Order: sequence, then structure tokens, then C-alpha cells
Amino acid sequence: MSAGPDDGRLPGAYLTPGSASFTEFLAGHAPHLVPSARTLPAGMTLDAPHGTTIVAVTYDGGVLLAGDRRATMGNLIANRDMQKVFAADEYSAVGIAGTAGIAIEVVKLFQVELEHYEKIEGALLSLEGKANRLASMIRGNLGMAMQGLSVVPLFAGYDLATGAGRIFSYDVTGGCYEEQQHHSVGSGSLFARGALKKLWRPGLSEGDAVRAVIEALYDAADDDSATGGPDLGRRIWPTLAVLDESGVRFLDETELEQVVESVVADRRDNPGGAR
Repeated sequence: MSAGPDDGRLPGAYLTPGSASFTEFLAGHAPHLVPSARTLPAGMTLDAPHGTTIVAVTYDGGVLLAGDRRATMGNLIANRDMQKVFAADEYSAVGIAGTAGIAIEVVKLFQVELEHYEKIEGALLSLEGKANRLASMIRGNLGMAMQGLSVVPLFAGYDLATGAGRIFSYDVTGGCYEEQQHHSVGSGSLFARGALKKLWRPGLSEGDAVRAVIEALYDAADDDSATGGPDLGRRIWPTLAVLDESGVRFLDETELEQVVESVVADRRDNPGGAR
């Protein structure tokens, strides 16, 4: 007798050997659960909350990934304290820009994808392998992107093979590109990149890198209304992940508050940050 839905046994699909990709399994056996499976009626667009600016910086011993906390919907602030930076696994993290709801679903599926691979294969996927898996998931969302619901993340990780931090950016078609030293995505990325060009230097320490990304987000918020600047009144700080040989850790609010207040104090009579 074949296994049925009420006999307490898993369906045959769960017991059939296949690839180590959970996304491929989901697309084959429950395609309606894949984030890109939902489509809008022809000719229709949807005004949904969008995440904005994400920055990444390599330093001597690792890489930082940070994001502001604002989500916008047109000219409105949809959310003031949105989380945009997530740990993907023990040694990598992803920051989201683009349509917030779909981006968060893609990140959650990506987290399961990496965990599933590790359980099936008994080893961590290489950092380049992780970057490529994320690229294929973004490529699958191209139909939604053509309707205005794009997902453009920034991926960073500590490469155990080389002992260095690495940064990967994407386009809406799933193109994956390794960036050197620093990068930024989102509506305020142009201003953040300009700041990082002046602040980054070889041999940057972790503390100096933290200061650099906070200043870059400050400059992005100064010229881009969709990027949220330091909110001292509400005590809302950027989200900042540190990735090094120990894995991923997020700076707590006490550490962030000290850096943010230092940047704000230094900009009080020098709003442009001239040096």
C-alpha cells in the first residue's frame, strides 16, 4: 500500500534521493511556496515597502555588512526600524535592498538552503558556492522584478579557504559580481560609495571599519531621503554584522550607540565630514 497523507508516513518525494539544494526540492514538489511563484496580473504594478541602503567593507581580518533601518513606500516612511542585515549561516551574511517582503522571503529560503546543504553533504558550502546559490534564487525572481518587485541583495562572508572577507553584489537578472574592498547597494549607494572611497585604506582595523560604514550611511542619509540616518531621539541605530574567523556576530546597541554618537558629534560643526 502506498503512503497516504493520513498514514503518518512522509510522502515519497521526501524519501527520493536528489540534489543537496532545498530550493530545487521546493520548486519541484511545492512550487507555490517559492517566493518567485507569485505573479501580478498583466499590466499591474504594486507599490510595496522597499529597503534602501546596504554597505560592506573589508578590513584586516574580515568584512563588515551594515544597513540603515528605514523602509519607504513612495514618498512615505513605511518602517523606521526594519531589519535589513541577516546572518545567512555561520560565516556569511546578506543585506537586502529592493522590495522588502519578497527580499526577506528570499533570505529565509537562502538560510534554509545553506542549512539543508550542510546537513545533506556534511560540510559547509564554499563561499563562492553560497554566492552562486543566492544568484540563482535572484534569477528566479526576474519575472517579479520586471513588474517592479526586484530583490537586489549584498552578500558578504569570511572565506575559510583564504582567511579573508569577501563581498558579492548582484543585479536583478541574477548576475553575481565579486567586489573589492567595499561596496554599497540601494537608493543611497551612490553617496555611500563616495564616502567609502575616501575612508577605506589597506590594513583597516575592525574599529576603523565600523566607523567607516557608519559614516558612509550617515552621508547616504544626508543626500537620500529614503535612507534613514541616526535617530538619536528614538535610539534607532544601523544594523551591523562583523564576519571574521570566529563567525558572524552583530554589534549590540551599546557599541553602536557610542560610534553613532561620536560620528554625530564630529559632524555637528562639520556636516559634510570634511577632513
